[in-house]
Amino acid sequence: MFRTEVHVPASGLDLSLQDGIMTIGSCFAEVIGRRLHDSKVQVMVNPFGTIFNPLSVSKLLRGAISQQRDFDKNLVQHNGIWYAYDLHSSLSSPNRDELITTITGLLDTTRKALQQAKLLIITLGTSVGYRLLSSGEVVANCHKIPAHNFNRELLPLDTLQQDMESTLEQLQQFNPSLQVLLTVSPVRHIKETIEVNSVSKSILRVLCHQLSANQEQVRYFPAYEIMLDDLRDYRFYGRDMVHPTEVAEDYIWEKFAQAYLNQEFRDFLQEWEKIRRALSHRPFHPASEAHQKFLKNTIAQLRQLNSRYGIDTAEEEQSLIQQLTNQQ
Repeated sequence: MFRTEVHVPASGLDLSLQDGIMTIGSCFAEVIGRRLHDSKVQVMVNPFGTIFNPLSVSKLLRGAISQQRDFDKNLVQHNGIWYAYDLHSSLSSPNRDELITTITGLLDTTRKALQQAKLLIITLGTSVGYRLLSSGEVVANCHKIPAHNFNRELLPLDTLQQDMESTLEQLQQFNPSLQVLLTVSPVRHIKETIEVNSVSKSILRVLCHQLSANQEQVRYFPAYEIMLDDLRDYRFYGRDMVHPTEVAEDYIWEKFAQAYLNQEFRDFLQEWEKIRRALSHRPFHPASEAHQKFLKNTIAQLRQLNSRYGIDTAEEEQSLIQQLTNQQ
């Protein structure tokens, strides 16, 4: 068989449906976070938008758990819009004070999520950083500001390790029961050139290895290896040849679920998938007796899941009840 499967051993983490989770980092953190959200988990997904480099991720986590914050010093106005160098461009505003209020609110909400979370998933995208010449700080996003304002550099492993170790230790003090799962994003940063992408990912992989070896509460999930060594085929990349396809995401998610979710959670996922397919059903004859019966049966199934697993199905139930009402 011309394939090398990546086996992810059971982690002992045994996440339940009731456990709080937070994801932060690259766009792959969005993928895992969205899957968890769609599975009825209490999850905070990438609160600061897509963040690619470890220094920026680390800074945001420290800012969330600390009361000493200076993010208002890293704002810039460009084409009439205010941006924060520490956040994604989607978190911007025409009004400076409004942006500061948004940042403060996000940090406070993230702090609360980290207090209650059992697991923090950190996905690292690249070790290439852009240093703002005027401040000397590595930024999370350049916001399409002219390139001459930045110095592009490959961030050294020892710098990243010292910074991340300090942040992880602070997180452990802040929430002693918090577990951390590190991943290297399987998304290819080929705009940096394939050669630099290889070096960049290598630095991230060594960083994750060192951190998970040195800190008991830190684990590593091999999403990167699953994509490159298990799937290992361009058919699992999208048209841009950069991002994994939905099929690849499904496969990686299944590996994640088997390794980190408890049996009850996995049993729920099988039942929930059937319900989700039913919810996405589009009938040819909405007013027919058969479809009305289908809607009522689906509502009953949702209520059974609510009772059995303690999940909130109010939104889905209301949508189906509305469909019933509209056809009467």
